[in-house]
Amino acid sequence: MLCFARAWLRRHAITALCDVRSRPYSRINPQFNREALKEALAGASIKYVFLGKELGARTEDRSCYCNGKVQYDLLAKTDLFSKGIDRVKRGADKYHIALMCAEKEPLDCHRTILVARVLSENGMTIRHILANGAIEEHSHSLNRLVAMLRLRSTDMFRCEAAVIEEAYNQRGTQIAYQEEHFKEEAKPHLSEYDVTGVTE
Repeated sequence: MLCFARAWLRRHAITALCDVRSRPYSRINPQFNREALKEALAGASIKYVFLGKELGARTEDRSCYCNGKVQYDLLAKTDLFSKGIDRVKRGADKYHIALMCAEKEPLDCHRTILVARVLSENGMTIRHILANGAIEEHSHSLNRLVAMLRLRSTDMFRCEAAVIEEAYNQRGTQIAYQEEHFKEEAKPHLSEYDVTGVTE
């Protein structure tokens, strides 16, 4: 799997990969563990930079949580996140950068809904490398997001920017990291259901 990833990075002339996973390790795919990935990319002359502390979705900053769930709008305003964004922007002067996280679908990942959003608002051009190696412009990803959420693209009361903002906010709420004990508390109890007709 890693050989395909390297081939796609080479195909798109990527010279640096920024890992924005909060936890850069995988039991299922150990070849994507931080150290192994760094070594493999070095063999392909691609620089590896870990930015999970700055740009990861599972922030350690407790001010970014509400009921155990990360709030992207709060995370984007932190000094640490801003420093991560600045590092990407500075790096882009020298490298052709790809951001890496754990989700292959851009719309399922904070790298699109949070990080790419802020980079785009800072004037950077964003393109997504899809699972098949094809390139998708960020604007096309946002069009897919609006369609997926079944939002009206525009109407007489809202401009396109307002629709896009709503799409970002809705998707951010859907995919943001939630701490496990809050997930358990959110599960409804059996007593909340009408169990008529339930069979063994």
